[in-house]
Amino acid sequence: MSLRLPYRLLAVLAACAALIPARAAEVRMAFGEKIPPFCFPETNSGIELEVIGEALAYRGHVLKPQYFPFARVPVAFKGRMVDAAMTDLGEDLTAAGGNYGDPAVLYDNVFISLKDRHLVIHTPQDLRGLRVIAFAGAAKRYPAWLGPVKDAGLYFEQNDQALQVLTLDKGRYDLVLSDRNIFKYFTLQLKREHGVPLKPIQEHSFVKLNPMDYRPVFRDSHVRDDFNAGLKHLKETGRYNAIYQKYLGDDKSN
Repeated sequence: MSLRLPYRLLAVLAACAALIPARAAEVRMAFGEKIPPFCFPETNSGIELEVIGEALAYRGHVLKPQYFPFARVPVAFKGRMVDAAMTDLGEDLTAAGGNYGDPAVLYDNVFISLKDRHLVIHTPQDLRGLRVIAFAGAAKRYPAWLGPVKDAGLYFEQNDQALQVLTLDKGRYDLVLSDRNIFKYFTLQLKREHGVPLKPIQEHSFVKLNPMDYRPVFRDSHVRDDFNAGLKHLKETGRYNAIYQKYLGDDKSN
């Protein structure tokens, strides 16, 4: 019996050691320069930064965000300037050593109109004759929908998405194409900070949301696994919802 005790102790110690992060690291991650409410570079805050940072911290890793023009995020990863990237922008980074994590946040692009217009948007033909304002690069992402609008001279792009909210409200455009949470953030900001009364709006979903279209990429598969575990923990404990509620008051657990 006396010989068995040390082995049992060793087994217990080994099991305990397995629970302690052995590869805690600083993770340099490429983010877009400014994507409210998901990313605020000036304060290293935002929904996406907080979710990813806290998910990594679950097993001891420290997020070190680095900011690039949005289109250069995958370029920074391929050039080994960073250890991870917030997204691949539609380019498969597996061959560049990328290991894909679970979706940290969802970008849900929709058409938005004033409710009193009673617009119905189901097909690209429903945009005929309508003035559309969108985020930069939207026409390249959705050519079947926005190509004909652009050819008709009725398509416009605006990086300042607060202006998208205001110009829709004033009737200068018929539709805004935006991520629904970005639009909501700027609507809340205008109401809170400037007391701007805004008309009710209606959202029109036009493409099926696929969470796998937007996932963080990690060079180290162990860090990726730790991130996934941390993200699962955030959702199970309600912390994930709390981060969204901090900026939008939304429930995003499902």
